[in-house]
Amino acid sequence: MKNIFQKIVAILFLLVSGTLHAQTTEVEMADAFRADGKIYVVVAMVLIILAGFFVYLILVDRKLSRIEKEQKSSAEKKN
Repeated sequence: MKNIFQKIVAILFLLVSGTLHAQTTEVEMADAFRADGKIYVVVAMVLIILAGFFVYLILVDRKLSRIEKEQKSSAEKKN
């Protein structure tokens, strides 16, 4: 579980550093989205997708940990 949180922190760091770099460059599409107020929709969708991805990763990690624990306990019972 600790390893997955380290990976999440690394991914967030990369996203933040990429975002900071993107703010220093001029992008016409982003300016148009900002002017129309649609940038908030784009940001919200990206955040929803990322949140879903992280929740999925955490759930898969928990299931995998449970399966590993069950497998380990069944192996100990056989010995």
